Amino acid sequence: MVMLDTADLPDDVAALKAMLIAAQAREACKDAEIARKDERIERLERLVAAFKQATFGRKSEKTDPNQFDLALEDLETAMAAIHAEDEADTPAGQRIAKPRAINRGSLPKHLPRIEEVIEPESLICVCGACLHCIGEDVS
Repeated sequence: MVMLDTADLPDDVAALKAMLIAAQAREACKDAEIARKDERIERLERLVAAFKQATFGRKSEKTDPNQFDLALEDLETAMAAIHAEDEADTPAGQRIAKPRAINRGSLPKHLPRIEEVIEPESLICVCGACLHCIGEDVS
């Protein structure tokens, strides 16, 4: 919440009323968003409880594995719906794209790169065939 200095406030009563109405509308939007998030948290907690019940509950050892898979599919469907709601609530400008996790020889650039090829003393096999380097195409 931004605090205004009394010198910044207008003297006009209509402008003050408009500012007050706008502030109340912002607070109502925040309250509605908090209520939606609280409801989503409750749904996720119910999903976790259902998953724990299916996994560790009294009848978990008696259930058919196919039935357990169905329960997991229901949980995954519900979680996907919640994630879709989260994405719909987040404005496009505020979405943070996750960088791709790539680790391609992550040595620092200042270190020297040394390529060393180790070859056998002889390229002829004991059976009489010719040897070739691994990864080399031979036609």
